[in-house]
Order: sequence, then structure tokens, then C-alpha cells
Amino acid sequence: MIQQSRSICRRAVLKQLRQSACASGIMGRVFFYALFLALTSFSVSAEMRKPNIIFILTDDQRWDALGYAGNPLVHTPEIDRLAAAGTYFKQAFSSTPICAASRASLLSGRYERTHLYNFQTDMIREEFMTDAYPRLLKNAGYQTVFFGKVGVNYDHFERMFDVFDSYDRNNAYTDRRGYFYKKLGDDTVHLTRFTGQQAIDFIDKASTDRPFCMQLSFSAPHAHDGAPDQYFWQSVTDYLLQDANIPPPIFSADSFFNELPPRVKSGFNRLRWTWRFDTPEKYQKSVKGYYRMISDIDLEIAKIRASLQKRGLDRNTVIIFMSDNGYFLGERQLAGKWLMYEPSIRVSLIIMDPRNSNHRDVDAMVMNIDIPATILDFAGIKRPPTWHGASLKPIVDGNTKTLNRDTVMIEHLWEFDEIPSSEGLRTTSWKYFRYVNEKALEYLYDLKNDPQETHNLVGHAAYLAKTDSFRRSLEGHIHRFRDPYSGVPSGLSMNFSSLVQESYILGEQPVFSWVVPEMAQKQKAFQILVSSSKQGAALDNGDIWDSRQIKSDQSNNIVYRGIPLKKGHSYFWKVRIWDSRNRTSAYSEAQSFRIAAHETTF
Repeated sequence: MIQQSRSICRRAVLKQLRQSACASGIMGRVFFYALFLALTSFSVSAEMRKPNIIFILTDDQRWDALGYAGNPLVHTPEIDRLAAAGTYFKQAFSSTPICAASRASLLSGRYERTHLYNFQTDMIREEFMTDAYPRLLKNAGYQTVFFGKVGVNYDHFERMFDVFDSYDRNNAYTDRRGYFYKKLGDDTVHLTRFTGQQAIDFIDKASTDRPFCMQLSFSAPHAHDGAPDQYFWQSVTDYLLQDANIPPPIFSADSFFNELPPRVKSGFNRLRWTWRFDTPEKYQKSVKGYYRMISDIDLEIAKIRASLQKRGLDRNTVIIFMSDNGYFLGERQLAGKWLMYEPSIRVSLIIMDPRNSNHRDVDAMVMNIDIPATILDFAGIKRPPTWHGASLKPIVDGNTKTLNRDTVMIEHLWEFDEIPSSEGLRTTSWKYFRYVNEKALEYLYDLKNDPQETHNLVGHAAYLAKTDSFRRSLEGHIHRFRDPYSGVPSGLSMNFSSLVQESYILGEQPVFSWVVPEMAQKQKAFQILVSSSKQGAALDNGDIWDSRQIKSDQSNNIVYRGIPLKKGHSYFWKVRIWDSRNRTSAYSEAQSFRIAAHETTF
């Protein structure tokens, strides 16, 4: 509307100037045409300051699955050209190494700790979508477009995108139809080809009256989990790696697997390894398939860039290329992502601004949560103060080489038995992480001297102070970025029998109650931990009783079901809940209680 008003105003001014020029003779007409050219040039320059933006997101592409990253096995000439012409970020990370939470962070500009969106939750909170980056762009006059896998449950994407088509692998099929089910004309094509063509069709018809921002979210190279053959690519890349022998993954010996926690060893990381990598034949076929799927994406990017050039849009279109998370290719005898190790959290990131010819490779630690702020900065829109990321445009412009950041938080909070949730911090030289429900399982790695994370320094006398410093820092990050809308259970109490003296409980089966936070609206489930020590309670160690998740809205008179409690002993208990949208609250403050040494009547 603003753009249309400016055009009408400009036409009216030119009409008035033309009439005045005609009345002034030859010199007036010369003046008019000079002024006309000046106004036209000013208009073009004003538009050039608002670039088009294409954000290309791949699924499960680890940081080194690019030719430009030094990988000789993957064929990515077009993406390599983007990196060579733009800014290549060597230390890019996903704040949460799983697609749902990472994609929610890419839209909202916030850590998972804040938006709490993952596979267990219902629709993401409206509070985090009102200032999602596409909505702010749309409100500022950009045409916003989305094609591919959105990965976030939200009912009002029409408020964000002028053009929106979301689709992913078709899990109805357990064969190649998981990727080959979309049609272009009469031909059934791979999802990568389909997404690429949607982008090309949009570019071919894109209006030049206002800039556009288009997000392309490819489903590849994500494995099609339900199929015996996990990876599906187009025939055009069949020739790649046919005669190659892929080297075995590093740290594939049994000893590296045996060092992992029991829940990791029995979880989905291991199960999916058996689907993809547990024999030499599977490993060769799967890794080649994975790389071919990335090459398929590279081919589409080449076609998209050719379409931009054909329309003359290439000189004013910023291209951002990134993956939602990393990926294990058999390291430690694991597959998938989810964990805090480098192959899982590191991602590819390239930003190419054709208006800036300065190529650079950058060492700064950057994150997925920086992308929304970066897109807004290119569009000339102020970043909301509630966002957690920073704009990378000053780095791309060459004004700085780094961000004012020495630590990033990484986390995976989905409560799922087969994938133990974890949380941690990474600096340029160190990484500390722990498992959320087993906080005693801690890991500290000196990345400068041990970049492959093979020597856990937790418990070593020389690193006790550093480990403790990381613990305190992580707790500070957790408190700082906690969801402001969820709340925690409060008013913890215990129903005592008539045989009570001071704070002693007479009997061995206490009954627990708490107050559900108002912001939760309704409790859908709860979990109680009873610990033998205050330290154990702080570590969320329910060594006396861990109720696990109990699906119930009951918050009063919950009877203890753990091991027999000992008379004369003190214990500590705490509780957390799942709210109306199945988001997990933080644990309450622990409350102590003591079993009386002997029964006494009043």
C-alpha cells in the first residue's frame, strides 16, 4: 500500500512538471527530462536498498557435507560458488539439534528454552509468532513466500506468508514414494526437484514493485525413516561416487560406543545406526545416498540462481544457505542427531550478498537464532528486543570479524525415553554438557586440544573449578532464557496424618500436593522426584522415587509409591508438570521432609 501511494505521488509530480516544461519552451523540456531521469534513478536506488532475500534451509546436513568445507566426496559446485563469493561461517551451530525446535527458533529468534516447542508439544505459542521474522517482513511491505518443510505446528501461517505451501516426506509410504509423490505436470518428481521448481516459478513471475523474501526448506538429505532404503535421490546424480570407497567413520570402534550412557546406547541414535550403518555394505550405500541428495539440492540452487539472473534480480538478491541441524554418519556407532557432540550441533552457513564483493571465511561462533535478526537487518527492519540472536550483516559487510559472544547454549529438551534430553554450553575452546534427567552424567571437553571430544575431563582434579564454573554458567543461562509464560508448580505441601509432631511425618507413605501455575491453564501430566539428599535433588536425581511422567490432571493427594522410607531419615521432593499444550515446566524448588524416628501421639 505504501509502495502504491509512492508510485501515484511520483506520477502526479511528473505530470505537473511536464505541463510546466511544455509551457516553458525547449529549455523547460530539457530540464524536465533531466529531472525525470534523476527521479527515476532515485527511485531505482531506493528500491535497491531493499534487497530480495532467499533463505535456503536443508534438513540434517552436517557442517562438513560441502565441497567448500574440504569434503572431497560430496559434489556441491554451486553451493561452493556461493561460499566463494560470499561469507562462509566456519563455526555455525544449531541451538537445538533437531528439526522441530530448531525451525521454531529460526522463525521466532529464540532458544528452545524459551519457546519450548518440540515434537511433544501442541501448537507453538502465539506470543512467539506475533514477532516471527516473516510477519515483521510482511508488515514492512515485503512479499513473503514459503515452500517446503515448515516443521512447526501453527494455525496461522497466512499471517506471515503471502504464498505458503508446506509439505514434507510422505510417511504414508515405506518406499521411494516417501520422496517421489509430488507431480510437475504428469511427471512424479523428487521433493527436491518440486521445491526447486516452485522457487523458479515464483521468481519468473515475481513483481518488481516490492522486494520478496522466500524461504525454501528442502526435506533432503533427511533419511526416509520408514523405508528399508533410507536415502532416495534423483537419477541425475546416480553417477556420483559409483566407484568410490567411503572411508569408515572416525571413532567407530566398540570402545567409543561403550563409553556412552546406557540410555544413549539403547536409544534412537543406536537404533537408526542399525538401519543405516551397521554393516560395511549399508554404510557405503547410505553415505553415498546422503551425499547424492545434497548434490540434488545443489542442482536446484544452480537453476534458481540462473532464474534470478534471467530476470535481472541476481544483483539485488541476498542468499542465505543453512541446515537446521547436524548429523552423525556413524561416529561412535551412532546415527541421527539430538546429542551435544560436534557432528550433531555444527551446521553449514553461507551468506552471499551480491552487492558486497568481499569474500571472507569467518571463525566467529554463530547460530541458527542469528538468522532472523540477520534477515531483518538486510531488510532494514529493527530486531525485536525479545529475540536472542544477533545480526550477522555487519560481518558480511566487512565491518567486523566477530560478534560480542564468547558462549553459546545448546540444548535438546524433548522428553522422550528413546532420546535422552541434554543441555550445555560451548565456547571457542571448551564444551560442557549434561543429560537433563541424569545431571550427574556430565562431560567437559577441551576443544582446542581434543577437537574430536574423546577425553572427558569431568572429575579430573585439575578441572574441578572449570567444571563448577560451567555448571553455574549453565544454570544462569537456563534462568535467563526460561519461558516467561509457563511458570512452575508452587505451594508444595504434604498431607499429614493425625500423628504429626513439628515437621515430622509419622508413617512411611507421604501424600504430595502442589499448586498448578495459572499460566499452564491445565495440567496434563506430572513427575515427582524424591531424593535422599539436597545435592541429589539439585541434580534432579530421584534415587528414592522417580514417578516418571504420569498423565493426570490431579495435583492433590498423590500417594508416594517409591521404595520404603526409613524412620529418622530426611528426604527432598520436587515436582514438574506438563501444561495444556504439553509443554514441560521447570521443576519446583525442592522441599524437605523427615520421617519420624518413632510414632508419638499428642
